[in-house]
Amino acid sequence: MPIEISHLTHTYSPDTPFQAEALRDVSLRVADGEFLGLIGHTGSGKTTLVQHMNALLKPTSGKIIVDGMDLSDKSVSLRDVRKKVGLVFQYPEYQLFEETVLKDVCFGPLNLGYTQKESENLAREALLMVGMSAEGFLEKSPFELSGGEKRRVAIAGVLAMKPRVLIMDEPAAGLDPRGREEILSLVKAIHAGGGVTMIMVSHSMTDVVRLCKRILVMNKGEIALEGTPAEVFTQGELLRSIGLDLPPCAQLKVALAAKGFYMPDDAYELASIRDAILSNFGRKGGA
Repeated sequence: MPIEISHLTHTYSPDTPFQAEALRDVSLRVADGEFLGLIGHTGSGKTTLVQHMNALLKPTSGKIIVDGMDLSDKSVSLRDVRKKVGLVFQYPEYQLFEETVLKDVCFGPLNLGYTQKESENLAREALLMVGMSAEGFLEKSPFELSGGEKRRVAIAGVLAMKPRVLIMDEPAAGLDPRGREEILSLVKAIHAGGGVTMIMVSHSMTDVVRLCKRILVMNKGEIALEGTPAEVFTQGELLRSIGLDLPPCAQLKVALAAKGFYMPDDAYELASIRDAILSNFGRKGGA
């Protein structure tokens, strides 16, 4: 299910002293099944952009087409849009409110018109996807869970609505290292399971390069750069000029290449850099 955005501009508080242009003439296409990373500073327009994708915000000008639906068309059902495009906000656990985990995850499907039984089945399926399927969890209060478990439940609440596009805004924010690793592994597994297009907003270059096949860099409401990790992270000067930097592994790759080591274009994780180093020694040894 593609998302097509054409010349999108969004201005907050227009015609007031607080007027601010958050997005300026943004155009992009998100293809079926891809994993898109969205990076940039706070205030660069990332969150404003993704909130247009499930019609939480309306454009000041421009168009957003989701699965053939023009979101500016007043006849388009917001329920239909949000059934297709799920959005997991930053710190989603703050939105948990029901008495039990099962009830909380059922909330979304019930609001989409599913029956109680259908909603419970969808909730159980979603909780299984996030590793929270044990019967002991279902009747627990969500407020008794750890931070990482709460976030899993919140993600399950969106997955239970069976979205075809899942947008995650800083999914690992605020978690300890173990919780962070668990959530990022979960995000990777959800996408690997197939059928879901993933868009991840992040400040972390390391997280984005680990998970995403295409990266969009936002700056001052515009797309500053886009491409594969290899294409984006060869633009170190440009990234630094807008206050970003290469992820540590990319910095290591650049340093090794400067020392004469051959580094493949797609070597941006420790394992691939290690393999490249070993390959270099093998080449030297064979020579």
